[in-house]
Amino acid sequence: MDNLASMSVFARAADARSFTEAGTQLGVSPSAIGKTIARLEERLGVRLFHRSTRSITLTPEGVLYLESCRRIFFEIDTAEQELASTKKAPLGLLRVSLPMVGTLLMPVISRFLVAYPQITLDLDFTDKLVNVIEDGFDVVVRTGESIDSRLTARILSTFSLQLVAAPAYLKRAGTPTHPEDLMHHACLHHKFPSVGKLEQWPLVSTDDSSEFQLPVTAVANTIEPLITMAEGGLGIACLPDFAVRKQLQDGVLIQVLPAFTEHTGRFRALWPSSRYLSPKVRAFVDFMASHLSLTSSEPPRERLASIHAVAMTA
Repeated sequence: MDNLASMSVFARAADARSFTEAGTQLGVSPSAIGKTIARLEERLGVRLFHRSTRSITLTPEGVLYLESCRRIFFEIDTAEQELASTKKAPLGLLRVSLPMVGTLLMPVISRFLVAYPQITLDLDFTDKLVNVIEDGFDVVVRTGESIDSRLTARILSTFSLQLVAAPAYLKRAGTPTHPEDLMHHACLHHKFPSVGKLEQWPLVSTDDSSEFQLPVTAVANTIEPLITMAEGGLGIACLPDFAVRKQLQDGVLIQVLPAFTEHTGRFRALWPSSRYLSPKVRAFVDFMASHLSLTSSEPPRERLASIHAVAMTA
């Protein structure tokens, strides 16, 4: 604390270019200022000021020390402001961009609105790339990797892709036991709106040399139609586990080829990097991270063990 007090006196004298003026501002005598500076110079082992009967000027060492003092004072001020911001209630407009699949996260987002009634959400659902800063978003939720160094990222949750079908379809068309069996099934595909390509199914084959192109029975650029078609018994779809969790629990859909699918995806929150994180952004990111329960029900290691077991008995 004595060091910080001495640094503060030094900075005030350096800005005022006068011990007398610095003393007036701090409510002490010029001689007290001079003694404080002398003790500081003795401790540092350098001369900080050139003194004359009429003025004082900084030495080169004094200039360097003043810059260091200002950085330290700035960091202290920043820490105090950050702590003060945490006490403020989250409120105001919060602009959030989410992928199209983010519509399936609405139950969690609705609970967020109930928990923070003073926040007004402006939600934009799109799979197109958005410029977080230039487009004016407070936070963006995406499943891909962040490559923008201007953004801060936090993983909210993980999810996996699963192959699912209705019991009626499997009774009619048969249940596939190997990925190659899918060649004889109706396959319902998701298409990325931004690039127009079909999303690849995360199949792991027991034969590394086996490569095949899945049949295409229907294509949709959003998840909801695929869920509806799968529930209606129109074929097998590859869907995120969180999107069909209730259907699987209720028996409306059944997981297909669980031992031959291997995938882990991540939801990330991205926001512009800054020294201060606004309370509304902090509240949203923390709430989503704590309430999204999208982890896969079966650990990847167990699925891989199942694959090898099937391969040995096939």
